[in-house]
Amino acid sequence: MPLEPVSQALLAALAEQRDPPIHEGTPALARMSGPIFAGLSGRGPDVAAVHNRKLETADGGRFRVRVLVPDGEPQAVIVYFHGGGWVLGDIDLQYDHVGRHLANLTRSTVVLVNYRKAPEHPYPAAIEDSYLGLCWAAEHSAEFAPAGVPLIVAGDSAGGNIAAVMTQWARDRRGPTIDYQVLVYPVTDCDFDRPSYVAPENQLLLSRDTMIWFWGHYLPDEEARKSPDASPLRQPDLTGLPPALVYVAECDPLHDEGVAYATALAAAGVPVAVEEAAGQMHIFFQMPNILPGYQAGIELVADHIGKFLAGSAPGALGKEA
Repeated sequence: MPLEPVSQALLAALAEQRDPPIHEGTPALARMSGPIFAGLSGRGPDVAAVHNRKLETADGGRFRVRVLVPDGEPQAVIVYFHGGGWVLGDIDLQYDHVGRHLANLTRSTVVLVNYRKAPEHPYPAAIEDSYLGLCWAAEHSAEFAPAGVPLIVAGDSAGGNIAAVMTQWARDRRGPTIDYQVLVYPVTDCDFDRPSYVAPENQLLLSRDTMIWFWGHYLPDEEARKSPDASPLRQPDLTGLPPALVYVAECDPLHDEGVAYATALAAAGVPVAVEEAAGQMHIFFQMPNILPGYQAGIELVADHIGKFLAGSAPGALGKEA
């Protein structure tokens, strides 16, 4: 189906401002849009408790994690990695509300990881920070949730890329044990020529040129991008990874690589559910009160997590209504 009307109106309003596209500017200029969209989205819902921590990296750097605890007894711990092409986004302006909604809808403690960004901190800083944040969450989970609750990783776009890499690292490094993964329109490969990448109708807020720009800041070495640590679809062995929800947007350059990763997981024996947000473009999952797909999307993700926690998650690759 065509792009839904509210998204069309948003794009038309942005076009009237005649701002250059992201890939024609600098990271600093692109980051200026964060407060604007955050102001339109508004503050997320209240949660029972908020804890902020700073973690130190092996190279002397620091980054923050935010723990959002819901009312009642948490059913799981969800470690969430935000999107933004490894260059944009943070846990304050764009993703605090995502974490709050997830915490309340799933009755789970959510840990937001504010990994360091490129180009100031290029690959592999983001995934190394994220693994440190994941391990911290696993080690401290009993402080914010009952001991032994499931550990879930989730993320959108570049954060979906990181979440997928985390499942592979956790398997290969023997911990922590991840019980479920949620990948929302994830970056899984460095191939810019898949049909959804080159489709003219998908060149919207995120375009092929913008993704090339993001990759150029995150990992300029084109050969190194083929590593599974950068392109998890290129991991030759996907066996033993946790059950997954892969949620793609119909009008998105990343659509096809998300489906390809889900298919590869299923071929490796990993239980996978695939969902498609019809008529939605990339970025809808971080736009509450702006794009109508957000509320439906966050509720869909929460429903899948709830089904998993209840023991009724899908056992095979399938597209659900």
